[in-house]
Amino acid sequence: MTAHKVLFLVLDGISDRPCEALDGLTPLAAARTPVLDRIAAEGVCGIMDSIAPGIRPGSDTSHLALLGYPPHEYYTGRGPLEAEGTGIHMTAGMIGFRCNFATVDADGLVTDRRAGRISATEPLSEAIRDGVDLSALGLEFRFESGAGHRAALALAGEGLGDKVSSNDPKKEGVRPPAVRPCTDDAADRKTAEACNEFIRQSREILFHHPANIRRMEEGLPSANLLLIRGAGKMGAFPQFSERYDLSGSVISAATLISGIGKVVGLEHIPVPGTTGSVDSDLDAKVKAAIGELDRKDFVLMNIKGADEAGHDGKAIQKRDFIEVIDTALEPLLALSDTLLVVCADHSTPCSVKDHSADPVPVVIRGPGVRIDRTNRFDEVSCAEGGLHRIRGCDLMPIALDLINKSHKYGA
Repeated sequence: MTAHKVLFLVLDGISDRPCEALDGLTPLAAARTPVLDRIAAEGVCGIMDSIAPGIRPGSDTSHLALLGYPPHEYYTGRGPLEAEGTGIHMTAGMIGFRCNFATVDADGLVTDRRAGRISATEPLSEAIRDGVDLSALGLEFRFESGAGHRAALALAGEGLGDKVSSNDPKKEGVRPPAVRPCTDDAADRKTAEACNEFIRQSREILFHHPANIRRMEEGLPSANLLLIRGAGKMGAFPQFSERYDLSGSVISAATLISGIGKVVGLEHIPVPGTTGSVDSDLDAKVKAAIGELDRKDFVLMNIKGADEAGHDGKAIQKRDFIEVIDTALEPLLALSDTLLVVCADHSTPCSVKDHSADPVPVVIRGPGVRIDRTNRFDEVSCAEGGLHRIRGCDLMPIALDLINKSHKYGA
């Protein structure tokens, strides 16, 4: 029997390094994961370098690689992908940025790059859309909230470049730098000027916004500054359906992943109650994915909360959320006619609080798969599996071959 459907389940940042708080185990190894372990026991396992050995992948470049779009050919920056995911329709030549609502103190120093992981920022974004004016520069802009503290900005107009720096200092206790052009090109100078003017005007609006005044009264960090980064110029992506002869959907609370899916032609399926954090409604997400398999050939589903715990250095929270994920995945065991591919997009070690180049576990389960002897889904156990060590761009060709969609190389 050969499967005809594919479910790509990306457990964002689930891979880790040994954690002192977990007696030297990774959160994945320390967690009780009977469902993931059964999937491993009924499939073929391996470890995967999302990009290549020693290369720390971003969530953007890793997901492009997993979908079979080599980042060195298609990646122009995270901003356009993030913008698309928030609902901004990016057309060729537009400049996109990812943004954080952040907190600065009275001295202008960043005290929280995520404004206390604020959520429900749409009123702030609406005020920015209504109040910021870049017409003096001959430019239009789009600004939309994303999940949690995230947002996206897009600039449109003549003479814009994407080679500009960020005002994000990447740490607390310092003053945000001005956005600078990274070349002598007039287009990059114009974009940097527009960014600084957008930041200046939006800061005034955020400082006086009633929602921020309430937050300060409640002792919460005020979302009084936008940090913008990840500049990129929107390019062109071959459509997934034409590339693979498969219809597809993307299910993700993370605007970046939704954006990547949308730019390659996957239909974004919003799921109420999913947040991209450890409080996400995973049951609803899994139910939606199963429903999409009834009408689509391919579903990309991203579950992100473990990555957030890794960035915060919370090993026990990460372990506990992995167990929540595992329980939610049980309905996937009943899938038939479906190739189930489970992997991480990158490692997010709690000791690093950022992505690392450590390879991630991967398992493929379904009709026609050569089952190996691995019976645990974790970083070390999967390394002994029959897939051995592969790269992210290998995963889609392997899946296509297992559903009999690959083409012969040679006569």
